[in-house]
Parts: sequence; structure tokens; C-alpha cells
Amino acid sequence: MSDTRRMAAIVNPHSARGQTARRWGELSQELERRLGPVTARFTESAGHATRLARQLLQEGFDLIIAVGGDGTINETANGFIEDDRPVRPAACLGLLPLGTGGDFQRTVGVPSRPAEAIQILATGAPLEIDIGKICYTNPRGAAESRYFVNLVSFGMGGDVAERSKNFLTPLGGKAAFFWATLVTMLDYRGQRVELELDGQPLPQPCFMTNVAVGNGEFHGGGMHPCPKARLDDGWLDVTVIDYLNLFELLRDIRVLYSDNVYRHPKTHHFRARRLVARSDERTRIEVDGEALGSLPVEITLLPRRLRVIVPRARPPA
Repeated sequence: MSDTRRMAAIVNPHSARGQTARRWGELSQELERRLGPVTARFTESAGHATRLARQLLQEGFDLIIAVGGDGTINETANGFIEDDRPVRPAACLGLLPLGTGGDFQRTVGVPSRPAEAIQILATGAPLEIDIGKICYTNPRGAAESRYFVNLVSFGMGGDVAERSKNFLTPLGGKAAFFWATLVTMLDYRGQRVELELDGQPLPQPCFMTNVAVGNGEFHGGGMHPCPKARLDDGWLDVTVIDYLNLFELLRDIRVLYSDNVYRHPKTHHFRARRLVARSDERTRIEVDGEALGSLPVEITLLPRRLRVIVPRARPPA
């Protein structure tokens, strides 16, 4: 297939437990067979994908493919946005998911098999999606900001992200996150958090297990905290899970991490375009699967800021 677009791939060679580096030769051949010439750039450190994406966009590339996991996708997407605006509005983000979590790809419907993902890159259509912007406190106590395409959580979700790189990582992100969840449950005692949604504070602080703020639906290697979230509807979905003791967590974890989460009596569903969260306790956050810092945070929705290549046949919102 020939294509007049200028295309590039940002490759995390360490993703998929190092398999990406070993397989890149055959993957690049298949990409070029289906798409035409593809310029490859390899990440070398945290944040490098953001810098590479911005440079490629400024050079006039039209399609940039993130080759890796959710972290690589997040960093690449951050390169598309500067000062809350698209660097190159007509450019598209493509996905060749080769990581261990795969949460954003589930929401957009891109399969894990590389041949099928490349087929979507060749035949799919651009979807203009919303993104989120989070201002948070980094581990050194300084304020930072970052864009996200999928989901932010804090409380137990932030603690789990801190422990998500463990001995089960070689078996996949879902196994590693599930183990981190079980270990975190054993010593998690709940946290009191003040929430403000679109300028309106909730009547009283939440004594909670977790809060998920979703542009997308999934996190933690397939857990489903925001089943009603849609990438292009102009809203963030907020799922608050009240404090659950260890017995309740063990008894109900299958419901809490399924698309039936809102049936649980201790879950609450809100929608907002801006959320502020504060706590007197150290409350860790995770952003698109990465443990970045802690509360306080301010999260703002930026509608229709990013074009992503998705399958042409998608389930209706």
C-alpha cells in the first residue's frame, strides 16, 4: 500500500519485556509493506517519547505511531499537545500496542496482535478524542502538569501503581497489577479526600478506597472502573469507591473491577469537566498507569484535542 502521508514510529525497545527490540525488524517490514516508508525513532529514557513526537510533528510528519505500552502512548500523546493546543492539528496518533497493560487500546478497540493492529493503521479512520490535563504534586513536592488520554486514579490505585513493577511483570501487566492490588489491600486503611466537581464541593469529604477519573474505561491491565466513559463525549467520568475493609475488598473485588462496578452499594458515579482533589494525608496518584506523585490535583478536560487512528467499525457510544 502506498501512502502520501509522512509517517514515523516512536519505539520503546524495552516494552513487552524487551520483545519489541527483538521483533522490531519484522514489525518494521510489515509496517512498510502496508503503509509505505516509516521513519523510526527509539526512546532512551523517561519522557523521551514526548520530545521525539514534538520534534517529528514540527518536521511535518502526519502520522506518528506509538510502539509500546500505555506509558509510551501517554508520552507520545503529550508530544502532540503544547499549551493545551495541538502542535499539528491534522496529525494523527497511531497505536502498535506492545506493552504489558494495554488499557488505552482496549477502549479504542485496537487488538494486541501486531498484524491486526497494523491492519487498523492501514485501514482505520481518525477519531478526535478528548484529553485530560492534570496538575499534581511530584515526589519532590513541586507542582507539575501532564496530559493524559486514558485515566487517572488516586487512593488505592496510586498505591497499586507504585507496586506494579514486580516479579509477575514478565507474565504480563494484568498479572502484575493484580498481585500489586492484593498486596496493597492487606495494608490499605482508607483515606479522606475532599472533592470538588465543576466548582461544586461534595457535601462532605470522602473516606474512600479509590477515585478513578476516566476519559477512557480501563486501567490496571484490564480493570474496568469507568465503564460509561467515552473518549469523545466532552466529559470525565468519576467513580468514587467508599472505604472497604479487607473482607469487603476480597469479597467484592470481581464486581469492583468489572463493568458492573456501579451496582455496588459503595460506589458513586459522577461526571465533570473539572475536578479538584485535596487531602491532609499523602494520597498517591497514577496517570495512564504511571505513578507520578500525589494530591492535591486539578484535572481539566480538553475536548477534541487529539486525533487517533481507530477501527472503522466501532461500538456506538
